[in-house]
Amino acid sequence: MIRRLVNFAAALVLGASCALPLAAQETRMAEAGAEPPTATLAEMDWLVGQWSGEGIGRAPAMESWLPATGGMMVGTFVQQTVDGGIMFTEHLYLMEEEGTLVLRLKHFNADLTGWEEKDDMLSFRLVAIEPCLAYFNALTLRCADAEKPGEGLVAAVRMQSGNELIFKFEAMD
Repeated sequence: MIRRLVNFAAALVLGASCALPLAAQETRMAEAGAEPPTATLAEMDWLVGQWSGEGIGRAPAMESWLPATGGMMVGTFVQQTVDGGIMFTEHLYLMEEEGTLVLRLKHFNADLTGWEEKDDMLSFRLVAIEPCLAYFNALTLRCADAEKPGEGLVAAVRMQSGNELIFKFEAMD
């Protein structure tokens, strides 16, 4: 029930202010049968840090990434409600797999109940990578300004509707 409410709220927000027309989308989708590019975690070191900004419905959101250890980078995402509560969180793993990168995540409600089944998660395979920019299938992470890594982060995720949620973060002090 809670998941349906969150999905419904996200759909309302998409229709209001966070959705981009298809022509201007931040995300990319992998073509059927396309091979992911070769990549390593070292190419993602610009992502390390704590980031804060506006999320769904312009409510506060935060994302944090730790340096690579044990062949993966671990991240967290917190989407707050407008009144400062927690709407949901994500636990993220960015890892090297078969010579490329994969981002896996699980969603949790404020009471720590999971959205995905116990052993399930969402997986995003790498589509393309450039300095300060990584396109995963339906998810993009990039520096807000490629000339100033570490100052800002943009995260975009394509919803099943085809619209996107865009999160713009600044580095936290």
